[in-house]
Amino acid sequence: MSSNQPFISIIIPHWNGIDILSECLDSLKHSTYEDKEIIVVDNASTDGSQAWIKENHPEITLIENDDNYGYAGGCNRGVSSAKGDWLLFLNNDTIQESDWLEHLANSVSEQDDIAAAQPKICNYYKRKLFDYAGGAGGHIDLFCYPFAKGRIFLEQEEDNGQYDSAEDIFWASGTALMVRKEAFEQAGGFDEIFFAHQEEIDLCWRLQLMGKRIVFEPHAVVYHKNAVSLPMHSFQKYYLNHRNSFFMLLTNYNLPLTLYFLPVRLALEFVAIAYALFKWDLRHFGAVCKSLFWLLTHPLVILKKRRSVRRVRIKYDKEVLNQFYRGSIVFAHYIRGIKKYSDL
Repeated sequence: MSSNQPFISIIIPHWNGIDILSECLDSLKHSTYEDKEIIVVDNASTDGSQAWIKENHPEITLIENDDNYGYAGGCNRGVSSAKGDWLLFLNNDTIQESDWLEHLANSVSEQDDIAAAQPKICNYYKRKLFDYAGGAGGHIDLFCYPFAKGRIFLEQEEDNGQYDSAEDIFWASGTALMVRKEAFEQAGGFDEIFFAHQEEIDLCWRLQLMGKRIVFEPHAVVYHKNAVSLPMHSFQKYYLNHRNSFFMLLTNYNLPLTLYFLPVRLALEFVAIAYALFKWDLRHFGAVCKSLFWLLTHPLVILKKRRSVRRVRIKYDKEVLNQFYRGSIVFAHYIRGIKKYSDL
C-alpha cells in the first residue's frame, strides 16, 4: 500500500443481472489506482450471481445476504468487511474511466473536513449527457426536493465543460459515492428505512450537520446506465422518491423549521396527486398516496430518526441552509421554465 494514497474499499450492492455486474467489474480491472479492494454485497440474487462471482472473480470479497436489503442495507453490510479508510459505494450498472480513483483520492487528501466526494456522472448510452442520478453534484431546495448540476427533474444537460470546476455540493450521488469510513460510521451509516433512493442525500445531510464538507471532482468520470434495477416510472420508484424526500423534511430539520416548511410540502404533494389524476397516471397517483399514508402511520419511526439526527448534530440549521436552494425547485422548473442549473 502506498503511504501517500488512501486505501479505498469499493462496495457494490448487487441484486440479479450478471451481465450488468460483469461489465462493471471488467471496467474496474482497468482502474489504475492500486490501493483498493472490491466487495460485492449480493442481496439474495436468484439468477446465480453468487456462484458466478465465486467462479469468475475469486479475488473479490463476496457477501451473501439472506434477503434483499436494498441499496442502503446492502451497503451497510458491506462496510462491516471493508478494510479501507475510505468507502466507495458504487452502482453495479456503471463503468469508469481508468484514472477516476486517482482524481477522487486527490480531491480529498489532506483535507480533514471533507467527508465525501463524487465524480462526474454521465450517461452510459449518451456519453456527453449528464446522468439523471447525480450529474455534476447534488443540491436540494428548502422543501427537500433534490436536483443536480446537469439535471433538473427529467431535464438533462449535455456536458460541455460548464461544470468542470471542483466545488462543494450538498449531496453526493450514491451511484459513485466516496465517504470517509470514520465519518460514515459516526453519522450512523445509511438509514435502511429508505431501502433505495435518496438514502445518500439523507447521509450527506447528516454529514453537513456534523460540520463536514461534500465535494464534486469533475476529472473523475463514471458512466451510468440508470434505472436498471428500478425503472424510471415504476410505482416503487415514485413511492420511494416521494416518501423518502418527505421523510427527510420531517426528520433532518429542527422542529420549528419542520413545522414551517411542512404546509408547503403538503400542498406540493397534493398538487402532484392532482397532476397525476389529470394525466391519468394511476401509478404516480397511488405512489404519492401510499407515501403520505406511510408517513402518517409511522410517527414513532419519525421521532426515533429525529433523535438520532439530533445526536450527531453540531451545526445549527441556519448554517446548513446557506447551501440550500432558497426557494422551490418545483416552482422554478414547472412554472418559471428553468431547465438548467446555471439559470437558477
